[in-house]
Formats: sequence, structure tokens, C-alpha cells
Amino acid sequence: MGMKVYDLLVAWNWEFDKDFIAGVEQACRRRGVSVYRVEQHNVEETLNDLRDGSLGFRSLYDRASDADESFLPLVDCRLKAKAFMINRHDFVEHAKDKATMHCEFIARGIATPFTVIISPYNKRKAVELSLSDLEKLGRPFIIKPANTTGGGIGVVLGAETLRDVIEARQHQKNDKYLLQEKIEPASVDRKRAWFRVFYAFGEIIPCWWDDLTHIYHELTAGKEQLFDLTRLRPIMKKIHDTCKLDFFSSEIALTREGKLVVVDYVNEICDMRLQTKYVDGVPDGIVQRITNLIAGSILTVKERHRKHHG
Repeated sequence: MGMKVYDLLVAWNWEFDKDFIAGVEQACRRRGVSVYRVEQHNVEETLNDLRDGSLGFRSLYDRASDADESFLPLVDCRLKAKAFMINRHDFVEHAKDKATMHCEFIARGIATPFTVIISPYNKRKAVELSLSDLEKLGRPFIIKPANTTGGGIGVVLGAETLRDVIEARQHQKNDKYLLQEKIEPASVDRKRAWFRVFYAFGEIIPCWWDDLTHIYHELTAGKEQLFDLTRLRPIMKKIHDTCKLDFFSSEIALTREGKLVVVDYVNEICDMRLQTKYVDGVPDGIVQRITNLIAGSILTVKERHRKHHG
């Protein structure tokens, strides 16, 4: 029996990804692109089929290995197959370190909140924080682990004292921590001027995103022009040039002084729950646009492969 080759292998293990994965499948099907799902129940079987040569793939989209190491060997299979990968694993590992991204953003002239980076507790017990740094941070300030990502895990939003820093860094003793000034956004169009901006395969999709309620509103092209928010686009282009991911989001706030500041650097696995099902989900039209962009990128790989192999 010969090898069955799929255009896209999609690995997922978060129950709330169900609609998004179904949307990716539909968008692929419309383009004649075949999809193979790798889930908790068939990951071992899939890996065996890949290793014995009965299964092959041209592209991989991994939304699982960050939370479950049993999916990680798919990345090695991808390297052996020389297949395309949405958000290459090495790029993700680089981009999810907030301390690294902070330094690279500064080097590229991307505005960020005033930040102090603290060494991991297991490397240095004492907190290297001067009184002048503490003063510049203001009160309250934010404490974030550099590498623990997703859903605000380990983030302290209302830190006030050095004791808060000492306590917070006990939770992830091998991780660096970022202490950041709290950014208070301007008010624009009766909304907090806080944005979650998606970058997907060269397209930039900005949304209003309230940092307190986590509710999305679409940012129309008209409002983008009217309020001089087209400035979000070159910032996202610079962030993409830094992290090199195909699909990610960033949080950007407009301060009362009119400055755009990148508040949350690179969210490498975007929460794609639908707004019609979850109040804090992404507008359905934007999710659909992104699933179409994913399917389009896989179709491009398929066509390139067809040309190359006749």
C-alpha cells in the first residue's frame, strides 16, 4: 500500500478550537485542499503511520504541542518531510520569550511600556531593582513571566511593592520576569483605545479590544482613517519582521499623549473562539477571513509542490 499524502496536517487539543478547526477544514475543502486532523486520540497512531511511510503531509499547523508534549514529534516529522509549517516551531520558541522580544522591539524602534527584566529566581535570589526603576514603573505596575504564555497565567496586573515582585517570581522559578508600567489608554469613539491586531499571512487585521472586558469590535476602514489608526499597520509589519510568524496577534494601546505602545508583544497561538458563541470571542467575520487565509497559504504550497514535481 502506497503513502497517503495530505495537504495539511492540523494538530489541536483545546476543546474551544472545535469551530475554528472546522472552519479551516471547510475553507480548505472549498479549495480542494485535503486535511488530516491529529487529536489526542490518534496522535500515537498518526506518528506510527508517518514513521512507517503510510502517511505523508505537505504542511503542518500545530496548535497542540505547546500544551502537550506528545504532539512534539510531529515537528521532527515536519523537518524530515521538508514540509511547510504555519508558525515554524523555532520561530515560536523565539517569539514567546517576552524578554527577548522586548529587547528586539527596542532595537527596532517599536514603542513598549517602561520595562525592567528580572533574572530567574533560581539564578539569582535577590531582585535587581533600583528605587529609581521602581519609581519609573509607577503604581500599580504589571508583573509577567517571560515564557509562561496563554490566558494571562502568572500575570499580576495590580502590583504595588517590591514584596509583590518577590512573591510573583516564586511561581516560575526558572523564568525571567518582566515588570512593566501600566498603560492607561486614551478614549476614542467612546471606547478604550486598546487594540488587538492580527497578522495573518501578510494581512493585517486590527480590532478594538477592551483590555478590561476583553470584548472585540471590528475596526472599520473608515474609523481606521478617521482616528489616524492606520499607524497600527507599520507597527505590525515591524513586529512580523522581528518574530517571523505567519499568524499571530499583538496588543497595542493608544496613550493619552497619542503614542501607540505595544503592550503584549506576540501571541503566537491566537484564541479563535467565535463571538456568536462566546461573548469575548473574535468577530465571526474575522475568524472566517483568517481561516480563508490559512487555506489559501496551504493551497499555495500544494500548487508549488505540483509545479515542482510535475
